[in-house]
Amino acid sequence: MDPPPRKIDLSGTPREIGLTHGALLATEIRRQISTYDAMFQQTSALDWPAVRDVAREYRPTIERLTPDIYAEMVGIADGAGLDILDIVALNCRSEIALGLFSDGCSSLGWKLHGDGGTVLAQNWDWTKRVKPNLVMMSIKQVDKPTVYMITEAGIVGKIGFNSLSVGTLLNAVRARPTIPSKIPIHVALRVCLNSVSAATAIAELEALGGVASSQHILIADRDGPIGLEVSPNGSVHLKPDSNGIVVHTNHFIENRLVDERPWLAGSPIRLERMKKLTGELVSSGEAPKGEVLRQKVFSDTFNAPQAICCKEDPSRPLPTRSSTLFCIVMNFAKGTKPSAELVWGMPGSGNEGGVLSMPW
Repeated sequence: MDPPPRKIDLSGTPREIGLTHGALLATEIRRQISTYDAMFQQTSALDWPAVRDVAREYRPTIERLTPDIYAEMVGIADGAGLDILDIVALNCRSEIALGLFSDGCSSLGWKLHGDGGTVLAQNWDWTKRVKPNLVMMSIKQVDKPTVYMITEAGIVGKIGFNSLSVGTLLNAVRARPTIPSKIPIHVALRVCLNSVSAATAIAELEALGGVASSQHILIADRDGPIGLEVSPNGSVHLKPDSNGIVVHTNHFIENRLVDERPWLAGSPIRLERMKKLTGELVSSGEAPKGEVLRQKVFSDTFNAPQAICCKEDPSRPLPTRSSTLFCIVMNFAKGTKPSAELVWGMPGSGNEGGVLSMPW
């Protein structure tokens, strides 16, 4: 059983937040750089100096469009004793490889009937080599909501929620093109987590000119979930079905504005499986809370290894083998504070340990 993730609490100005982030996680950030160096060489024939050269194209975009987030990145670099391009490269890793990384992930948003609120849940699939570098992070900001997220060391925006019940999930989508004049996906996620509502977040992303790569952000607040199939050529929004549900895996469902290849064969199968399992929950009348979702949906191993609960595929090169590293279930209900349950490992495996709470 893997040890649980570190929990760190950050606060202050963007630079102060970044300095503390970098100082506390300097070792983990360096390990991330080493991990991604190996992955970029495997998938793109790029070593880390070449990756930093590509990141140089994104640096002025981040600085111009999101100056507070850029100041935080500079603080991370200074706190960790690294160059700013190292931190920009980590935050642009999805764009630099032209979407060639094959992380999985299955996500679910559910607006419950009546005043039941919204549930936002996901299995996050990625290489086990990054697991020791994941961290549970709270960020208390000036004139912005407090952010609670599970993120990779050095990365400013990921999976989580804020004190105003705005939450984000991420599904990687491999498609071309990427456009460095638009904000990277991890910056876009932080823009969402800094927002006071899902609608405000969507408007802010549009005002900034969109996202540099093709991805799916499942965003939600107390009023329900919306699937954002974002791309540099334009976005498509997915509304909940008649049961209040949005599910997504790693291919676009409606966005046809980019060149998307059939990269990950298991993605359509997982999507249909998510629909089937959530439909069974609707029919059963069970409340889709944390333990129920973990047992009935997120522990599912149909079509393994490319299952909702993902196992490593031994046929893939070691640096890019994915498995489910954690399962998160967030709850946003009127009259209550937002919260989340985090299971550290593959749900249903017997090796996932206990349930961790956010906030802590």
